[in-house]
Amino acid sequence: MINRFKILVIAVSSSLLMYSFSNIEDTTNVKCMIQMTNYEGFGAYIIISLINPEGDYEDTLYVQGKDKEWYNELSKWWRFYGKIRNNIDAITGETVRGGERTVSMIKIPSDKIDKGYSVRFESSVEDQKYYTKDVQFELNSKNINTKIEGTGFIRYIRMISN
Repeated sequence: MINRFKILVIAVSSSLLMYSFSNIEDTTNVKCMIQMTNYEGFGAYIIISLINPEGDYEDTLYVQGKDKEWYNELSKWWRFYGKIRNNIDAITGETVRGGERTVSMIKIPSDKIDKGYSVRFESSVEDQKYYTKDVQFELNSKNINTKIEGTGFIRYIRMISN
């Protein structure tokens, strides 16, 4: 009887241990530097999103700018985020002004790399423009370790896997 009990305890413990590790999302940590253009005006809000192969928002990876009352100014992203209001773990404090740079750590789900997904950087400055695709690139092993030019307030981004 005691042996059966020991076997049962070991089996249940092993199952629980395996289940707890299976829920941990495998991510690739990427150091991301954003260099802004030399523009005049307020700091830019920047949203970094994971875009699925169909071109739709899948997840918000990072938000640069903590004042939530301005998030709706990033209208395309807001249509995605505003409906579900999921928790965003990676929100930094300050916006980024013209000519400045910022470095952040982004966690990218490893199972999305080389699978047709994209990473999109959106930028918006109060009383100026909103760039839905300031930077957008295919999420592949090569692009995770490269420099990519922006088309709006972002001069370029440089990514380095960590």
